[in-house]
Amino acid sequence: MEKSNFVDQIRIFCRSGHGGAGCKHFMRTKFNAMAGPDGGDGGRGGHIILKGNSNLWTLLHLRYYKNVLAENGESGSGNNCTGRFGKDIIIEVPLGTIARDEETGAKEAEILEHGQEFIWLRGGRGGLGNAHFATPTNQAPEHAQPGEPGVEGWKVLELKVLADVGLVGFPNAGKSTLLSVITAAKPKIADYAFTTLTPQLGMVEYREGKSFCIADLPGIIEGAAEGKGLGHRFLRHIERNPVLLFLIPADSADHKNEFKVLINELEQYNPELLHKKFIIAISKSDMLDDELKAAIEKELPKDIPHIFISSVAQQGLTPLKDLLWKALTE
Repeated sequence: MEKSNFVDQIRIFCRSGHGGAGCKHFMRTKFNAMAGPDGGDGGRGGHIILKGNSNLWTLLHLRYYKNVLAENGESGSGNNCTGRFGKDIIIEVPLGTIARDEETGAKEAEILEHGQEFIWLRGGRGGLGNAHFATPTNQAPEHAQPGEPGVEGWKVLELKVLADVGLVGFPNAGKSTLLSVITAAKPKIADYAFTTLTPQLGMVEYREGKSFCIADLPGIIEGAAEGKGLGHRFLRHIERNPVLLFLIPADSADHKNEFKVLINELEQYNPELLHKKFIIAISKSDMLDDELKAAIEKELPKDIPHIFISSVAQQGLTPLKDLLWKALTE
């Protein structure tokens, strides 16, 4: 099987740095052998930080980066010197990345903007030196704090593709062909199911220098919400798209039922997906005459915009762009 450069889920072990211990030390000067406590604080342990990078589109660069271990803070020293902080580790991730704890499944962070930083695992605080514990009744404290331990655990990074428009349809509906025609993307195209195994992104050039991003998502099948086929790995990416373009081929046996199955899978996975803007495109329509188009129109929902297109014959593509742009800007 061809190895994919698109990785949308990574499991890594993370540990932030331990804090350095506070110092127990007493100052001795030339003229005062008992000048008092001057133990410095320990340094903070290194954080593990997530940072958004719009130039990344996959988690591939983290595939072999299985152990993320931040540096420990150094111990304090005499003369009230604070120990050096542990070096932070910054993990750059593509926009749309969600960080979860593997054990609990709880969402801990979500990176949506370029340059956005989130302290994922905080380093342990450094311990206080004995200078902090001097009192009028205890002027020579023999106590200093140890540093706090860092945080560790198995974590999961998930990527949900950020695109303006998501292409939804059964395998072989013509999604990859449409993407290759209206964008500069070069997805794999063939006449068998599940040619597209990973999301493909492309920029659609619109009028007056405007553009929007469209994603060709892996084909959905009945039962996808239950994990069949590519299942949840596919449906996860739909959550990010404000507009969904349903592609139904003209040679489908039942256009109304095909759309109903697609909607049902989305609803079972996440009912909130039904609040997005929908557009239906009947692909491969160059094989239809006006009578057949009229018959298909009767099957389609009245409240959802629809259009007949043919990627191969270059029919209806400009009106399709207009319809998508209108839906995005409303």
